Formats: sequence, C-alpha cells, structure tokens
Amino acid sequence: MELIQQSPDIEAYLAASEVVDHEHPLVREVSDRLAADHHDAYSYAEAAYAHVRDTIPHSMDSGDLRVTWRASDVLEQRNGICYAKSHAYAALLRARGIPAALCYQRLTEDDGSDPVIHGLVAVLLPGERAWARQDVRGNKPGVDARFSLKEERLAWTVRPELGEVDHPELYAEPHPVVLGVLKAARDRPTLDRTLPAEL
Repeated sequence: MELIQQSPDIEAYLAASEVVDHEHPLVREVSDRLAADHHDAYSYAEAAYAHVRDTIPHSMDSGDLRVTWRASDVLEQRNGICYAKSHAYAALLRARGIPAALCYQRLTEDDGSDPVIHGLVAVLLPGERAWARQDVRGNKPGVDARFSLKEERLAWTVRPELGEVDHPELYAEPHPVVLGVLKAARDRPTLDRTLPAEL
C-alpha cells in the first residue's frame, strides 16, 4: 500500500499543536532522557517506540477509566488508548525533528462485526524514502507489534474479506472524528461505546 501525505509540506509533520504538544516541558524531558542513550535518529525512534508501547498501558488492557488525548497528558498519566498513545509517540518523534504522521486502520471482530478505527503512527527517518507505519498500542497475548522500517510489524494485519481497511492517508493532526470522540468522552466506558467505526 502506498501511503499518501495529506499535506505535501513535510513541515506539517514536524509541527507542535494542542494535541501533538512536543514543546511541552514533559515531552521535552522524556525526549531528552531517551536521546541521552540513543544518539542517532533510528535508535531514538526505536527507543521512543518501546517507551510508549511498553511503559504506558493501553487503558482497555489496564482498566484505567481516564481518557487522555494530548501527548503530554498521555506521558504524565501513563495511560491512553491507541489514538492517545500514537499522539504521544508522534510528539516524541517530532521533538527530535523526525517527521511523524497519524494514520488509521478499520478493524473488526473475527466475524466482521463491530468495526472500529485503530490508530497508528508513520515515521519518516533520515535517509529513508518511504514512511513506515508503527503500532504503539501495547502488546498482549495474541498481539506482538514491533518497531520496523522494512516489514510492518503492526498489532493487526487487515482482513479485507471482513471489511477491514488500511487507510493510506497520513495526517499531520488527528482525524477530526477521532479527536472529537476522545474530547467528548467523560470516561473510558463512554469512550468504549462511542469509538468511531468509520472516518
């Protein structure tokens, strides 16, 4: 699948915003700490990936009832669903001048029911000509996502026969549908009931 930049300007994928707030002191602190031991862009991107995937539990796995959406809040509260964790990873990448995009999949249950949009991050490292999608959701039994630039190692591979879809668009900011649902949810059970099925 060819990934498509929503914005032709690569600077859009480096920008700070309300959501991907990589100028926030906490984001900078975490970024500086990771960069102290990982000096090149590749090793830093991999270390930041592992940090978000492994040290910030996915709230549906942990049972945490809080809803986060801003990158700095995800890092502070150590909590979030796939979208929120993707925002945190994008912020850590952009904090080091590494272009990061938000992208999505449409997934379903094994019988094709209950479709839901799943959030990913795409990274463009120096010297690479292609974006590489990464999944920081967090591993669990049956899910073994890993950082990879060549062969994708996402939590799930789409099954087109069930109506699952890889959306090729690369967004500089969260899709409005995703962000709207996150901001409107008063707690995670509410979020669970209102997760988008389509973009």
